Amino acid sequence: MSGTVLGLLIVIAVYMIAMIGIGVYYSKKNENVGDFYLGGRKLGPIVTAMSAEASDMSSWLLMGLPGVAYLSGFSEAGWTAIGLAIGTYVNWLVVAKRLRRYSVKAGNSITLPEFFSNRYRDKSKMILIIAALFIVIFFVPYTASGFAACGKLFSTLFDIPYATAMVVSAIIIVAYTALGGYLAASTTDLIQSIVMSLALIIVVLFGINVAGGFDVVLDNAKSMDGYLSLLSTHNPATGEGSAYSGLNVASAMAWGLGYFGMPHILLRFMGIEDENKLKVSRRIATIWVVISMFVAILIGIIGYSMSKAGAVEMFTNSSESETLIIKVAMLLSEKGILAIIMAGLILAGILACTMSTADSQLLAASSSVSKNLLVDCFGLKLSQKASMLAARATVFGIAIIGVIIAWNPNNSVFKIVSFAWAGFGAVFGPTMLASLFWKRSNRYGILSGMVVGGVMVFVWKYLIAPMGGVWAIYELLPAFILSSLTIVIVSLLTPAPEKEIVEEFESV
Repeated sequence: MSGTVLGLLIVIAVYMIAMIGIGVYYSKKNENVGDFYLGGRKLGPIVTAMSAEASDMSSWLLMGLPGVAYLSGFSEAGWTAIGLAIGTYVNWLVVAKRLRRYSVKAGNSITLPEFFSNRYRDKSKMILIIAALFIVIFFVPYTASGFAACGKLFSTLFDIPYATAMVVSAIIIVAYTALGGYLAASTTDLIQSIVMSLALIIVVLFGINVAGGFDVVLDNAKSMDGYLSLLSTHNPATGEGSAYSGLNVASAMAWGLGYFGMPHILLRFMGIEDENKLKVSRRIATIWVVISMFVAILIGIIGYSMSKAGAVEMFTNSSESETLIIKVAMLLSEKGILAIIMAGLILAGILACTMSTADSQLLAASSSVSKNLLVDCFGLKLSQKASMLAARATVFGIAIIGVIIAWNPNNSVFKIVSFAWAGFGAVFGPTMLASLFWKRSNRYGILSGMVVGGVMVFVWKYLIAPMGGVWAIYELLPAFILSSLTIVIVSLLTPAPEKEIVEEFESV
């Protein structure tokens, strides 16, 4: 093993040990499942903001988004980022405060399925069951994408088998999540957001220098047809640009709709110590998201110039282009001891993106299985100790399934995340908005809307979108619209909610 590789390994090892240490520390503070899944609603505004956004961005920020920008230019990545930025702000502005207040009012709910069930007084438990099942269905591949990103990182870095690298990464993520629960996940998310930010800055500065300066980067980008335009996109296979239609724009911006239905983000709203501090969280979160996504896109554009300069190889597909930031880190590590430390920070940043999302997803999926299904639905009587054991065992079980899904190294991180994001957005986005803001909505409408949203994501992705043309839009948009319409129509065609439910709604 060379000195460079050893140095990188030490930096990454220190980072991982620190994450596990945080898990061990917070393991002693989890007295019950409420602490494990929601931290006893004790999070401060800064931790809430950065935990929400770090768990949101995932490996997509440092691998997926630069990879898309590298191949096709600014349009797809740019419109996606714009949609996400708007979605982030509106979600914090509209949903956060009312959800924090309502989740306490509705039986002090600590999970999303529990909130929906309590909100509509669903004695049949069907809302709870369906919501929990959809969380598991879409979170498992989402978590798998994180494991895959780690596997790609270590496989490329240390020339070890992808499967081995992926499994070791999964074990570390599971370890601190299962130990420390929500508080550990949130605290590590804050640290990871800082590491991610440092990684972005280092890559941009180093990349511009290697490419020959920002003027060279700009000239190279301008030389490619449609590369820098918001209204056209570059085709790397033909070297030609093509129009980026209004439908494409709507499809990319539809990513922003997903925020209303992301369980791991919505749980951060529920866990803040004081709803009045959400304004601070909103400002911090929005600023960080806007800057980080812009820089990530810039990295993809800079990366192309680095390839032109011969510093890194020319990438031809998304699976390759998503390794750009890893290649940049390896190139930087050749420049001396200080450079090795900075390269280690970049690689730790990739891990941070992945780990901050995977830990939150594991917790959300675990709570759906152990609390919502086993305890709430099937009525298992568990002591506090047994409940904690079940929660941790579920984390391990879901992680194992995620590892199996992530076994293929050729799967695109961006594509996996895209599908899971659509699933959550369509299932829970309309449900969340209706439950918080429409008092006429009822359990029949909510239940129907969730099912239609979840099913339509699969139908549109695999049956309709392949037809091409106007049908080839991001599945989140049509599924979100159909789910919303279903909630409205079914709610109006069925009996109005009971007086008790309406009074609680009006009191929030």
